Amino acid sequence: MAPKILFMGTPEFAVPTLEAVLKAGYEVVAVVTQPDRPKGRGRSVVETPVKVMALAHGIEVLQPAKIRETVFIDHITELAPDYSVVIAYGRILPASVLDIAKKGSINVHASLLPRHRGAAPINYAITSGDTVTGVTTMLMDEGMDTGAMLLNKKTEIGPTETAGELFKRLSLLGAELLIKTVEAMEAGTIEPEAQNEALATYAPMLKKHDGEIEWHKSATEIANIVRGFSPWPGTYTEYKGKFLKIHSGRAGVNATEADAVLKGFKVSEPGTIVFASSESIGVKCGIGVYEVTELQPQDKRRMAASDFIAGYRVAPGERLGFVG
Repeated sequence: MAPKILFMGTPEFAVPTLEAVLKAGYEVVAVVTQPDRPKGRGRSVVETPVKVMALAHGIEVLQPAKIRETVFIDHITELAPDYSVVIAYGRILPASVLDIAKKGSINVHASLLPRHRGAAPINYAITSGDTVTGVTTMLMDEGMDTGAMLLNKKTEIGPTETAGELFKRLSLLGAELLIKTVEAMEAGTIEPEAQNEALATYAPMLKKHDGEIEWHKSATEIANIVRGFSPWPGTYTEYKGKFLKIHSGRAGVNATEADAVLKGFKVSEPGTIVFASSESIGVKCGIGVYEVTELQPQDKRRMAASDFIAGYRVAPGERLGFVG
């Protein structure tokens, strides 16, 4: 008999796993997802991606405002799931929910635990300069991604790969790993492994203001942050008193080479523009130079650096960054 699954997830990242569960022939007794919330400029209420997927397959959808509600807990208890599958649901689950599934609550986490526990593991893998990441399945406890590990799958991070691109790959990898995990659990061929607390790092939820570029950091760090915060929360700085979004770029020439380009112009402050070429804008960092290749002025369209240079007459010696 196919196992009965209570599926708990919210964003697009969780959709491939729900699809995989259905394709595997498992019985999804219900889907639990976050309440619908207003989004966008019009503030219209939008259903979660997981809810849309569930309704398309005629699956009952539960959206409790409070996860500890007695009515909610009583209802999912009556559903008698074998497993709870949790992927990016968005809340810490109490024991009263975790203990309902007869064979365990399995979480799919987008990192190689115990590295990057928390809400934004994909972003922090890139901003930390990791070259390898992956997905991990674990038996859940009441901690923040602290449960015993079941299986994991590694993948390399491309040198120019953004968080958005990695997000798509890991969502598919996680779906495959969840099915392998349930199969192994059913066969009794898997041995949970405790996490090494000494190796744990954390990836807390990102906020919009986290995207401000701090030019005193190295060019490599900034390149990783721009990739890691794309598409959200995005990265930004200030130019001539207005916001300037930085969409892409690369760690470029070092500070000594940049000074030579300026023919004696002494660059003293991080954030100083050291050159404006046909392809990029070179900005001095704490170490090295970051070359901006694509950006977006306040209230304007996204554009290549060459278009920005032509339209705004960018000159060496000008500064990027907020003052005061």
